[in-house]
Amino acid sequence: MSILCGFPLLECVYCIGCARWAWKRCLYTAGHDSETWGVATAEEFEPVPRLCRYILAVYEDDLRNPLWEPPGGYGINPDWLILKRTYEDTCRRAPPYLLYLDHDHADIVLAIRGLNLANQKDYAVLLDNKLGQRKFDGGYVHNGLLKAAGVVLDAEYDTLKKLLDDYPNYTLTFTGHSLGSGVAALMAMVVVQHRHKLGNIDRKRVRCYAIAPARCMSLNLAVRYSDIINSVVLQDDFLPRTATPLEDIFKSLFCLPCLLCLRCVKDTFTSEERKIKDPRRLYAPGRLYHIVERKPFRCGRFLPIVRTAVPVDGRFEHIVLSCNATSDHAIIWIEREAKRALDLMLEKDPIMEIPAKQKMERQQTLAKEHGEEYAAALQRAVKLAVPHAVLPSQYGTFQDSEDGEGSSVESSRKHTPGGSWDELIESLFDKDESGHMVLKKAHSIV
Repeated sequence: MSILCGFPLLECVYCIGCARWAWKRCLYTAGHDSETWGVATAEEFEPVPRLCRYILAVYEDDLRNPLWEPPGGYGINPDWLILKRTYEDTCRRAPPYLLYLDHDHADIVLAIRGLNLANQKDYAVLLDNKLGQRKFDGGYVHNGLLKAAGVVLDAEYDTLKKLLDDYPNYTLTFTGHSLGSGVAALMAMVVVQHRHKLGNIDRKRVRCYAIAPARCMSLNLAVRYSDIINSVVLQDDFLPRTATPLEDIFKSLFCLPCLLCLRCVKDTFTSEERKIKDPRRLYAPGRLYHIVERKPFRCGRFLPIVRTAVPVDGRFEHIVLSCNATSDHAIIWIEREAKRALDLMLEKDPIMEIPAKQKMERQQTLAKEHGEEYAAALQRAVKLAVPHAVLPSQYGTFQDSEDGEGSSVESSRKHTPGGSWDELIESLFDKDESGHMVLKKAHSIV
């Protein structure tokens, strides 16, 4: 009898536990992800709205006669457009992109569009990956996105090298949205590893802005490359938050809310320590910029604020149960809110009116702060025992990881300048007994 009396008590405990979980999940908002981060400055956030417009320009057939330009236009001078590639040009092995020589900002920009829902080859890029399939530079990356990065670099290698030689003071910026963000981030990684192929370009000249980024690299790489890769997330965007493989997301596109809820339940009962200890788990790359413009239990959009950090733990690990989870992924909304946020920053701190000398001093101070934050993030990754996380040595290179698969930055210089980027990427790998690609021991740092 006493046992039977215990069942109602267990049911009550179970119901209370479920109610508590549901209440916590419903109260969890996107603002919690970045509440401890610092506020971004206008100097560092200035490129974001402009690069969003460049990405939108990829969707146009004729930039001299645009059909869908945002208010204020794309900000592109058609005479400075170097090239524009379509699906036919890339043989559908990579998304369309454009290469723009931005003389106004001393920048060489390669902008890549996002996923085309009507193009099956884009899905093929997403499907070309299994958890832990592709190792790269002592970590894991998305296999299909890395291949697409190799395709683009192969096609534009000569053009990029010539532009960098002709304009030695210009930066090289890779940017993309959604699917294109993953390709852009991995392109930046490959270029930084093999700078000798582009005339030994300085690492500081290479940068990447991943808009609404896909999870495309393991945590150690996401932190290590945060000095060159920047990810921009609008409020509740689902893609940077879900560790569900990209192929599962887009297979379940018509039941995406159901998939996100199921993933939310699973992630809730997975400890943070277990997530960090999984070396195959992919993350949004680099330094994170979070645009927050909605508040809980309030309707409408408020004045946006941009927070930034290089987090190690708590790196967009919780899905937000929100009706805006998919709309916040749209590049149109991101461009609009990023521009609003930048305009507000400029109203509070009009950097355009600051004398050139003072502006340079502020940029140097900002670079120093970012450098310190970058070093602190690397140290925290090592402290939390993130798999394959290492500190840079006093000579500026990374130490060997435990399994001997360290960075191949220095060893890449041993390769001859000839050959395609795709072949260069593949030359760093062997197949193990299970058929997975693993970094060759010969290409570890010595």
